[in-house]
Amino acid sequence: MPDSAMPQHLPDTPARASTTWHILGAGSMGALWATRLARAGLPVKLILRNPDRLSAYNAAQGLTLVEGEHAQTWAISAQTPDTNEPIQRLLVACKAYDAEQAVAQIAGRLAPGAELILLQNGLGSQQAVAALVPQAHCIFASSTEGAFREDDWRVVFAGLGHTWLGDTDQGQAPQWLEELQRSGIAHEWSPNILSRLWRKLALNCAINPLTVLYDCRNGGLQAHGEEVNTLCTELGALLEHCGQADAAVDLAAEVNRVILATANNFSSMHQDASQGRRTEISYLLGYACEAARSRQLAVPHLQHMHQRLTQYLKQHGLPCD
Repeated sequence: MPDSAMPQHLPDTPARASTTWHILGAGSMGALWATRLARAGLPVKLILRNPDRLSAYNAAQGLTLVEGEHAQTWAISAQTPDTNEPIQRLLVACKAYDAEQAVAQIAGRLAPGAELILLQNGLGSQQAVAALVPQAHCIFASSTEGAFREDDWRVVFAGLGHTWLGDTDQGQAPQWLEELQRSGIAHEWSPNILSRLWRKLALNCAINPLTVLYDCRNGGLQAHGEEVNTLCTELGALLEHCGQADAAVDLAAEVNRVILATANNFSSMHQDASQGRRTEISYLLGYACEAARSRQLAVPHLQHMHQRLTQYLKQHGLPCD
């Protein structure tokens, strides 16, 4: 798989004036967005955790995006959180459990009316970030795109998907969505983004934990169809009790479609657990079980799976929060 001989260096001043996309979190999704935005000629700057990470990134001479047999490196500018530069638009692409602390580190750099695009799995982290920076305009995002890190600073685009964006105030779609179009990021402005987020949370709760417990690809869950459908029944009832009835429609059918369509993929939670990384259990199963408890809704199968997964993580020396 040949890489381009030289990294593509980006001009300091783009051909057309545009707000800089600061990207917090250079994992799979952050790198996927950064490289595509940069490829479209848009100004992008990565915010990396600390000087050591910045030094390692500079040594790599940029981010590499792998698409099929083609790999291209983009020499995107990078900085640390304490850089003295205002931020007008920020894509928060770190894990749900890191989002609040990461945003707290750069909160003082946010310009008046700054926009934050929150691209986290599950629910809970978005609300925590929005409460932390009430002066900013927080936009929630939900994506079905597939990507994984092949190595540090090297991301593989594993599957075309779609990204829904919206805010809880049901505001108008921002003009910069045109920049996503130019970058090849399929998207849609959703007037009810919370319904999208609840739907994705339910899909993840029905699939991801079981792939960890059975140590299988998504397609392996076809052998556990009855268990999947039982979870979908409880998740559907939970969505309805949380005022998200639209998100509950045909849930089991979609879960099973996803299992078939992504049969050869490992879920993100399975990837995290198998590589000894912290999972997002608290923002998926944990959030769902707490939502049921606070509404006095019985979800015994969900609770039991949460207990099983917690025990599994403990046995493998991984955090269970």
